[in-house]
Amino acid sequence: MTYTLEQVAKIAGVSRSTVSRVINQQPHVRPQVQERVWEAIRQVGYQPHAAARSLATSRTHVIGMIIPEAVPTLFTDPFFPLLLRGATEACNSHRYQLMLSLFIPGADRQEIYRRILRSGYLDGAIVASASLDDSLVPNLLRDRIPFVSVGRYPNGRVHYVDADNINGARMAVEHLIRLGHRRIATITGPLDMIAGQDRLSGYRQALEGRGIPVEEELIVEGDFSENGGMAAMQRLLPASPSAVFVASDTMAVGALKALRQAGWRVPQDIALVSFDDIPIASAIEPALTTVRQPIERMGAMAVAVLLSLLEDSSGEESPVQRIVMPTELVIRASCGSALSRS
Repeated sequence: MTYTLEQVAKIAGVSRSTVSRVINQQPHVRPQVQERVWEAIRQVGYQPHAAARSLATSRTHVIGMIIPEAVPTLFTDPFFPLLLRGATEACNSHRYQLMLSLFIPGADRQEIYRRILRSGYLDGAIVASASLDDSLVPNLLRDRIPFVSVGRYPNGRVHYVDADNINGARMAVEHLIRLGHRRIATITGPLDMIAGQDRLSGYRQALEGRGIPVEEELIVEGDFSENGGMAAMQRLLPASPSAVFVASDTMAVGALKALRQAGWRVPQDIALVSFDDIPIASAIEPALTTVRQPIERMGAMAVAVLLSLLEDSSGEESPVQRIVMPTELVIRASCGSALSRS
């Protein structure tokens, strides 16, 4: 049976117009009445007509999660499912829908931008993992589309939510220094992304703060993938580091494979510290010492910031929100202690 707005109103004991105001999230409805209406809606499974709701509110209650990465990356990097879970739960709690937009290699991004973001179907967007040279963010700013970046962005007008990548990386490297290591290498993230740059900056700050020279031969760029971590570690082996800070757990898995193939033991021959604390970090052998970033909470916070922008009806430009969430070092077996190679 298909229920009408009038029937929902009768069950809730309110007028049809009150039900309409609750569904369209208009003000001046008492919280107790709102709850009665939503309970009646849940009871009968009533589905408001999306087009009519959009016309009434100029809002679709749909926000987009845009990840400018190739599809295979999304399904092989555990960072993204965790981020999506946090964002989805936040959307559900605010009765918004989350639409995921992905890219494939060679896709016409301008066409996708026109089709998805300029169509008017989305109220706003969350952008994750955008490189600094991606045209997406400048297009969003130009067209004044509300959006939040997951990841710090250098433009002063971009709202963002990020983890404290610089301090997190510095903590990781300082821990290795305390263990007695001096020849510490790093596998960076992509240096066209702020996260890659910030974690490299934290590495440099830790060494310079302890008077240890930064050796460029001990810095190799990775791409946040397992294969990229493996290739980067193979490039580092001739330099004989005693420890490595790897800018993501996924790359650290690849680095471990390269070390085993070369006959190096972790942590006896070389110490390893990484970044993220995704589930594999504690499951792999040896378990990874890593910097934990609050990935799910970052997804939820990005939704909260975006909704605050959408709900600001003052007509004035909102103050830029820059939220940097703390990280923590989780010590496990892979860092060991400063042991000489036998």
